[in-house]
Amino acid sequence: MLINKSFYSAAILSGTTIGVGLFSLPYITSKVGIWIMLAWFAVLSIVVIAINLIYGQLAVQTPDYKRLPGFAKIYLGPWAEKLALITTVCGLLGTILAYLIVGGEFLNGLLNLNNVLLCTLIYFFFGAILIFQGGKFISMIALISLSLFIIILLAIFAQSQPFLNLENLFVKGTKGINNLFLPYGPILFSLWGATLIPEAEELLGKNKSLLKKIIPIATLLPLLVYLSFIFLIVGVTGSQTTESAMIGLQDFLGPNMAKLGLFFGIIATFTPYIALGLMLKQIFWYDLKIPKNTSWFITCFIPLILFLAGVKSLILVISIVGGIITGISGMLILLMYIKNRPYKKR
Repeated sequence: MLINKSFYSAAILSGTTIGVGLFSLPYITSKVGIWIMLAWFAVLSIVVIAINLIYGQLAVQTPDYKRLPGFAKIYLGPWAEKLALITTVCGLLGTILAYLIVGGEFLNGLLNLNNVLLCTLIYFFFGAILIFQGGKFISMIALISLSLFIIILLAIFAQSQPFLNLENLFVKGTKGINNLFLPYGPILFSLWGATLIPEAEELLGKNKSLLKKIIPIATLLPLLVYLSFIFLIVGVTGSQTTESAMIGLQDFLGPNMAKLGLFFGIIATFTPYIALGLMLKQIFWYDLKIPKNTSWFITCFIPLILFLAGVKSLILVISIVGGIITGISGMLILLMYIKNRPYKKR
């Protein structure tokens, strides 16, 4: 039973960390080169593990069923609760928008309709229905998605072997230096998993001390997935790597394998899209006391309105969410830790 709880807790953290940020990393690597990406990964993975461990320590010593705004209120006061609520809501809205951008592109490539707007609306429609109905289908969808995710990724890797070229991972001249800070926001966005740490801590029951061992593992597992995905995509598509990664595979692997990759992309984005939508709806409904149907409408339609208004760049969205909003959340966690420590150890 203890092993099951530990495994499930680690799976919650690592599984929810891997998301839409995955698909931006190959494009960024094609702009800066693998060495700069590895340097950023090394620095930011250490930072994220440290912040996650701090947050985990706070979660262990704080009553259950609290999330970042609740922690901020307890340790820093009402002003921090409001700031944490704003960053949480804005971060979730931005992340849902990112899933909408990528999901529509993947569906358009899969159906070959040459109409990204229509496909985005289809993706949005089915997601909005499931978010409205609630979370009773999420666990079943997540299990199926995870299984297909692994199978399809292995199939793409096997088919890509003849096309892999390690030279594609490196950029020439000063191109990488000129884009030196481009990876910061997307990598931080991709590694950030603090949102689910309180839930992972609650799953451990009385064995909360295991959390400090689970957090580094749950952070490094996504890192390995990201590096493998970068190697696969950039190794094949090189300078032709697209912002959402999978679109550019068609010219190299043929339409059938490319469609399998796009199907993989839809699977990898749709379940987190619904899960985050449900989380945000509950924040509006439970925390802000907004009526249920209004909460659903705000959750689903604000990202859609932003998309229709022209916010369609995946790199831009996750750079803002990762570089600014996630950064503020990280600073709040550090402030809570400092405030909670004995004065002589600060």
